Order: sequence, then C-alpha cells, then structure tokens
Amino acid sequence: MDETSKNWRERYSRQILFREIGEEGQEKLLAAKAVLIGCGALGSAQADTLVRAGIGRLRIIDRDFVEASNLQRQTLFDEEDARQSLPKAVAAKRKLLAINPDCRIEEVVGDATPKTIEEWVEGSDVILDGTDNFETRFLINDVAVKRNIPWVYGGAVASYGVTMTIRPGKTACLACVLAERPALGLVETCDTLGVLAVAAQTIAAIQASEAMKLLLGREDALHGQLISIDMWTNQRAAMRVPDRNPDCLPCGKRQFVYLAGEAQPHVTMCGRDSVQIHEHNRRLDLGDLRAKLGRLGSVRSNDFLLRCSIPPYELTVFPDGRAIIKGTKDPAVARSLYAKYLGG
Repeated sequence: MDETSKNWRERYSRQILFREIGEEGQEKLLAAKAVLIGCGALGSAQADTLVRAGIGRLRIIDRDFVEASNLQRQTLFDEEDARQSLPKAVAAKRKLLAINPDCRIEEVVGDATPKTIEEWVEGSDVILDGTDNFETRFLINDVAVKRNIPWVYGGAVASYGVTMTIRPGKTACLACVLAERPALGLVETCDTLGVLAVAAQTIAAIQASEAMKLLLGREDALHGQLISIDMWTNQRAAMRVPDRNPDCLPCGKRQFVYLAGEAQPHVTMCGRDSVQIHEHNRRLDLGDLRAKLGRLGSVRSNDFLLRCSIPPYELTVFPDGRAIIKGTKDPAVARSLYAKYLGG
C-alpha cells in the first residue's frame, strides 16, 4: 500500500467502516464532481459535509459576500471574513481547503444566469441547491433536466425547511411539483421571518446525504419524498413525490423557459433590503471606480469587490458588472442608482 493510499484510507476510515460505503464507495466519492449553487446557510453546511466526506471536486458558485448577519447560521465563515467583505465562494474555498487540502475546489464569484449556468454545471455528477429564491431554483431545474444531471432541492426559512431529490427522466422535477413559481411577495424569506441555523443545517444534512447516495449509485437508498421539517414545533411531514407530469414544460415538453431567459429573475437579496443589478458583457475597473466614487462617499475595496456608502444607499460592485444596491427593494430605484453612479 503506497503512502497516498494509506493516507486517504486513514482519513476516511470511519466512513469506510460504514458498510454501505466501504473502500469502493469511498473511491467513487474521491472521483466525483459536485456543483453547489449558493453558499449561504444551506450551501456552506453542504460544502463542509461533502468536503469532509472526500468529494473529489467541488465547484462553489455564489454571487454574494460575507456580512456579520451571516455568521449566526453560515458555518464556514468568521468575523474576519465579514470584516474583509470576502466573497462567500472565496471565503468558503479557503476554509474548506484548510479542512481537506486533497479536495479540488473551484470558486466562482458570480450569478447563476441563463448565460452562465450551462457552462458551470458541465461535467458535474450532481447539483446542490444552496440558493434563496425560486427563480434560480427553476433555472437549476431547467439545466438539470436538459443535461440529465440529478439535483437536490432545499430551502429553509424561520424554523422550517424542505427538501426533495430530483432525478431527470426518472422522477418528477421541481416544475412538476410546483407548476409555476410562487408569486413575488407571497413567499416569506429570512428577510421577513428570520431563520434558525438548526433548520438550515438539518435540511443541508439531508441534501448532502442524498447527494452522497447519488454519487455512490445507491438510488435505492434515496428517500423519494418531499420532506418538510419544523425544528421549533417538532412537526415533520413526508409526502411521496408525484409521478412526472407529461404536460410539465421542462421534463414533459422539453421547453426550458428559464434557461432561455424568458423568465425575468427576481433580484431582491435574501436577508437584506437590497436589489442586485447584473449588466451582462460588462467589466468594471475597480481601481478607476474607487477614484470616481471616493469623491461621493466612503469607499472600501479588496481584490474581489468595492463597497461605497452614499447615504441612504450602499453600493457593492463586482468586476463582472454586477452591483448590489442596499437601501431599497425597488428594482427601478436600483437601476436608476446603477446608471447614475456606474453608468448605463
């Protein structure tokens, strides 16, 4: 037994002892590739679990940066990450490599959009949902069905969480279960109801477990249900996932309206009074922008983003043309501020 083989067998020895995994299963995990979209409370817990379990490659996609309000539930981040306003994907990669340097981790600081998501999920064995909105989830559903990649949906708000595993062509997809996304303003978020860390961690644990079963080829062990759990009232429910709907647009008719960009994304950010603006095919020079905006308000920046406070608003700007406008929930106001300070 060579030294490398000995080391991984020692690292994962307790997992290998679990007979449903064993050495053969561990080797499958070491060769697997997962894509995680969103690295907040759900995403950071899933990433932590899978990297410790020995996932071979993990691509982390997140558009946001670490703030103090994240630290109550987003377990990969600390005070220093918030102080530096590090992008979550960057901070997560640093923490995860300290946990398991043998895992290949790729960070993507960006927004999952119809123009980016197909390239980002290319070659993946499973997609994990760490997002905070249904627009992105339906986009994930479209690309997963189109590319025949299994994915694990999850959500958490207040003390409640829900999850479902989707295997394109074999089970109902998200659009089969939710014929259309909930109307804007009718879905409570952590911005309106708050969220308990234990709710997100419980759902993330189920998601990571399902992902491991998929990567191991153990579809017989999948729960096959839409599971909901309330960690405060101790209520649990598990509904059998219905059969595939032949009239479903993505998996029945192969019509991918979210992937085609025909559905306008909802850009209000979870947990903040903010709106995200994303201008495609535009690069911003943060150095030049710092000099320009420094005449208007206080500016802080790092290698990944720039933050400018122009009361009552705060602008967080990324090199890819994105900006998060804090201080409004009105997209029209946000677009106006973007044009005013960053140009149309």
